[in-house]
Amino acid sequence: MSRAPRTFYLPAEATARALGADAVAQALLAESARRGEPVELVRTGSRGLFWLEPLLEVQTPAGRMAYGPVQAADVPALFDAGLGQGAGTEHALALGPVAELPALRHQQRLTFARCGEIDPLDLRAYAATGGWRGLDAALGLAPEAMVEAVTASGLRGRGGAAFPAGIKWRTCLQTAAPQKYVVCNADEGDSGTFADRLLIEGDPFALIEGMIIAGLAVGATQGYVYLRSEYPQAHRTFAQALRAAHEAGVLGDSVRGSGKAFDITLRRGAGSYICGEETSLLDSLEGKRGQVRFKPPLPAISGLFGAPTVINNVLTLAAVPHILADGATHYAGFGMGRSRGTIALQLAGNVKRGGLYEVAFGVSLREVIEDWGGGTASGRPVRAVQVGGPLGAYLRADQLDVPVDYEALAAMQAMLGHGGIVVFDDTVDMGEQARFAMAFCAHESCGKCTPCRIGSTRGVEVIDRIRAGDQPQHNIALLRDLCDTMVEGSLCALGGMAPFPVRSALDLFPEDFAAAPRRAA
Repeated sequence: MSRAPRTFYLPAEATARALGADAVAQALLAESARRGEPVELVRTGSRGLFWLEPLLEVQTPAGRMAYGPVQAADVPALFDAGLGQGAGTEHALALGPVAELPALRHQQRLTFARCGEIDPLDLRAYAATGGWRGLDAALGLAPEAMVEAVTASGLRGRGGAAFPAGIKWRTCLQTAAPQKYVVCNADEGDSGTFADRLLIEGDPFALIEGMIIAGLAVGATQGYVYLRSEYPQAHRTFAQALRAAHEAGVLGDSVRGSGKAFDITLRRGAGSYICGEETSLLDSLEGKRGQVRFKPPLPAISGLFGAPTVINNVLTLAAVPHILADGATHYAGFGMGRSRGTIALQLAGNVKRGGLYEVAFGVSLREVIEDWGGGTASGRPVRAVQVGGPLGAYLRADQLDVPVDYEALAAMQAMLGHGGIVVFDDTVDMGEQARFAMAFCAHESCGKCTPCRIGSTRGVEVIDRIRAGDQPQHNIALLRDLCDTMVEGSLCALGGMAPFPVRSALDLFPEDFAAAPRRAA
C-alpha cells in the first residue's frame, strides 16, 4: 500500500537560497526517493528568521514542525530520526512547533502573515489564506469610502516619509483627469533593509491586491512597480505573479469580473539610490535621468507623465488589503499615538539574530535588539545603532529604551524611515561612520541642487581635516555650518538628511573625531 506523501516547506527566497536552501531541496527529494518515503516539497517565501535559514518545516498532525538551520549534509540524519514520518523531534536541529518559535510568537504579523506559509505563486493558496478579501470588499464600495477606510486606519507611508496614505489618496481622487496612475516604489536602497524584497518574493499577490485597491480608490487604471535592479529574484517572482493574475482575471479589463479595469507594468530600476525619492523615480519611469523635481506640484496632482499619481511604498500598499478586509478599526487597534498598525523592523549589522520582525508600534528598540536580536554577533557591548537607513541618526546604547514610534524618534532628532536597524558594537569608529554618510551622499547625489552636490563633497574633506588634527575646533564648527546649509537648502531628503548621522556622531561620540580616533581594546 502506497504511503501518503509528507508535506515539507522550504523557502526559495534569495537569502535562504544563498545559505543553501536549493541544495537542501535536492537532498530532501533524493533521500526520500532512495528510502521510498514520498514527500511533497512546497517552496515558500522566508519568514525572515535569517539565523535559522534554511528553515525546513514539516507538516504533522500537531502542526508544522521546524528544523534549522539545515544543510544538505544534515538530510540523511534527519530522515534517520524519522523526518519522513513526521517525527525527528529529538534531532539536534529540531526547533519544535513553528508557531511557538520565540522569534515568531511575539510578532503581530499582518503584512507578512503569508510569508513562509505558502507557495508565493499559488493563487489557490493565496485565496485560501484570506487573499482577495480586501479587493472583494473594495469592489463593493465607492471610491470615497475606500479612501476613508485607509484614512481612518491611520496608515502612514512605510517608505520613510511616514506621510498619511489616506491624505495622498484623497488628493489624487479629488484631482480630475482622464488618466491617473498608481506607482509602487520598490527601489529599496537603504542599507540594512530588505522588507520589500521579502514581501515581493514571499507574497507578491498582496502587493498586486493593494495596488488594484489603490487604483479603484483614486480612479487609476494603470499601475507601475519600479523595482530595484539588484533584486533579480524578486523581479522573476513578481513577473510570474503578474502573468498568473492576468490569467486568473484579477488584472486586466475587468478586475475579478467587475467591469473595472486595472493593469500593472513591472519596470526595473537602474541602480541609483536617488530613484528611491518619489519624483526622481517618476523621472526615471518616464525614461529620463532620475533627478529630483521641484514641489509643488505634488505627484498626487501632477505626477507620472503629468497625470495625478499615487506613489506608495511596497509595504504601504501591501497593508491595504488587510484594512479593507478586516476594517480600519482593526488595523488602527495596533500601535501607539499617531503610529498605527504594524511596522516591519529589519534587524541587521553586528547582531546575533538578524532578520525581519513585524510588530505593532510601541515596542522599544532595546527589546528588539537585545531580547529578540540577542545582542551583538561579536558578543561585545552595543555602542551605536542607526535607525532609518544611511540617512538616519545614530543612537547610543543608553537611548535604546525609546519606543518604535515616528514621533518619539523624531523628538530625539532621529527617524524610523523604512524600519531598518543597524547595530554596531564597541569597536566601531563613529568618525569613520560620519565620513561614510557624507561620502554616500556625494556618490548618490543626483547633482541638481548645490547644497547636496557640493556640500557633501566638502563635508568629506572637512571630516578628513578634523580627523587629521587640522584645526579641529574650527573645522568642527565649519562642519556644523555645512550641515545646517544642507538641511535647509537641499531639494530632497538625500541632501537634507545626510547631515543627521554626521550631527549625531558629533554630538554623541565626539571622542571619535580626535586625530587619534578612539579604539576599543
